[in-house]
Amino acid sequence: MKETRRENDPPAPLGPLDGEKLRPRAARRGGLLPSPRSPSARRDHLSSTDCIFASSTHSCRNRGEMRDSGDRIRRERTSPTSPRMVLRRVLVLSEGRQFREAAAVLQKLNCNSVAAVAADLPLDFLAEGLPHSAQLLETLFNKLITAGQRPNVNAEQVVWQLVRLFAAHDDPTLKTKVTRLTRTLMDYQPDFHRMLSARKKALEHAIQGLGCHGLTPEASGLTHLHVAIKAELHRHIDAYKSALHRLDELGLAAASSKKPVDASHQRLLSLHHADVQQRLIDNKTLLTILDKPDLKQLRPLLDTLATRVQNDKEALFCVSQLKRLQPSSEEKPVAAMLMAFARGCGALLEMVQAPESPCTSDGYHSEPEADNDRGKDLVGRYASLYYQNRPRALEALDSLPELAHATQLKSKILFSVVVLAFRTCKNLRDNKLKETFRNLHLDGRTAAGQGLRQDVIKCLAASAETFPLADAEHQVRALVCDTLKEYRCLEGCAALRRYVGDVTRVAWLLVNQLPAYELDTDFQTPLRLRPDKHQRHHSADRTSDTIKAYLWPALVLQNAYVYKAVVVTGGT
Repeated sequence: MKETRRENDPPAPLGPLDGEKLRPRAARRGGLLPSPRSPSARRDHLSSTDCIFASSTHSCRNRGEMRDSGDRIRRERTSPTSPRMVLRRVLVLSEGRQFREAAAVLQKLNCNSVAAVAADLPLDFLAEGLPHSAQLLETLFNKLITAGQRPNVNAEQVVWQLVRLFAAHDDPTLKTKVTRLTRTLMDYQPDFHRMLSARKKALEHAIQGLGCHGLTPEASGLTHLHVAIKAELHRHIDAYKSALHRLDELGLAAASSKKPVDASHQRLLSLHHADVQQRLIDNKTLLTILDKPDLKQLRPLLDTLATRVQNDKEALFCVSQLKRLQPSSEEKPVAAMLMAFARGCGALLEMVQAPESPCTSDGYHSEPEADNDRGKDLVGRYASLYYQNRPRALEALDSLPELAHATQLKSKILFSVVVLAFRTCKNLRDNKLKETFRNLHLDGRTAAGQGLRQDVIKCLAASAETFPLADAEHQVRALVCDTLKEYRCLEGCAALRRYVGDVTRVAWLLVNQLPAYELDTDFQTPLRLRPDKHQRHHSADRTSDTIKAYLWPALVLQNAYVYKAVVVTGGT
């Protein structure tokens, strides 16, 4: 019997499923909701509702865990447990390219702790992240500067990565992003400024040499160099043929008509007027044939050809160095590549230029500033010997078959040339001073002698670029070749001859300064590396501080190392 409810009775409370009656009937009819009258449908609805609730709860839990994980990565720890833990955290943040957060973590570590773990940082990976990683790298090197330590960190690769960025991009905002990092790098390693200056000059010189292959002036006008040489050789051939024909006509070259007794001194003094006159005519005829103005153009043409060969060699050498810095399969014009990297070096140098003082125009400080600039130029020339001249000479020695496998010997030869050149130039300077005192009958120990000594040295320094040093260069080459008599190839090596000449010229310029520059002659090994006087070669073992070999001597001025010795470190 159907139960009826009276009008005044209170409404019955809703059951757990009575709420389904309130849902739209169309939804129940369409199958979207189970029917309230079916018990099985009610059970299915309950189970599906529980699954939906459980799935929603699990999804929320996953999203919460992901959010907590991201917060844990980004959250800054106020008290790092150890430098190793901080290093691990910096690496995790760097791999996620969160360089700003990594810099903040590294900033909280003290300087000595940073220096202790700096060698374990993947500097090549951080350099590839530039310019985004500039703040992290700046923090790292500022910490090392403050600590006063130079751990096994190859900062040179960061410099060249900056050069590559400026060479590849023309972004006006790039300078603002890396200016502070660049200045920090120069403070960390002041030699980087000389290295960039020398490389920029070499690139500009190579670019200038590429444009020297134009037309050559010739008697008929401008023409190609090869055409001019060919025409000149034809003129020489014609002149030589004419001279040979003339010699045959005169019979001057006939072996049967010339006897040794005819050239004796007694026979020559007994000649008559007609004999001397005939000899004059014959020799004048030959001289007229061979000594033509047209035949004197071959030497200038050959000099031009030699200059072009040297320019192309320097350009290709620069390109090979740049390809080692930035390997690429893309073929670019040589001039475009050289100009791009020269622009990159120039951009870095511009960022570290010291601002001009407002009182530089009053003239009171002009002399000390000029002396300071001259000192920088002299040290820069000494540095360019290592960065430019030494690699060219080493490449030439590599091409000699007898020295193909003597890697250490080739480095020792180039190192010895520098030491011998300085020693020879000092002896030459002292001999010139003694000769001057002897000719003027002065004692060098007196006040007049000391004043004269300074004046003579200033005169030698002023004429250092043109002073004849052929004897000194020959002496240096002789010392090297006599020591290595079994390597005869060194005597005919033109590149080694040029290297000796360049080193001797710079050495002569340095020893004739007031005060004079000296070489640090402490070359003993094994010795512990000292950051104030030694710098590692880029191929050296950076996990060891034991010096195994010297590649370049240090330059000293008044007991201060103005250029550090380049050394190779490794296990003993």
